[in-house]
Amino acid sequence: MSRRAILDISTLVSAALRTGSIPEQALMKALRTCEVCASAETLDELARVLERKKFDRYLDRESRRAFVALMRRHARLFDVQEADSKAVDPPCRDPKDNLFLALALVAEVDLLVSSDEDLLVLHPWRSIAIVTPAEFLK
Repeated sequence: MSRRAILDISTLVSAALRTGSIPEQALMKALRTCEVCASAETLDELARVLERKKFDRYLDRESRRAFVALMRRHARLFDVQEADSKAVDPPCRDPKDNLFLALALVAEVDLLVSSDEDLLVLHPWRSIAIVTPAEFLK
């Protein structure tokens, strides 16, 4: 596996909640063909988002927690420091997404898979491809 990839929260939440969806297919492909990168902060954010009650109608809470555990087991963790976050330039128009850009720098990723327009408009960001799950599958 020579390529490193990040899948953002929007992609991972869709993958968790919608079996067979494009985001789930992208996650499965990334796990097979790339080194999937994360940080403690990105995985904690995934866990927080998937705990939201509004997702109960799509998937039970225990299955959502199991998805987070799967990601914790299969992602390579990188330590992102505050200085790394401050080095994000140009920053994302949504400051919360700078967490993924800082991770991209630290992990030296090749691509970031996202469904978030705030990240997608940056493509390419500092020579890092930012693509939708559907584009990643092509």
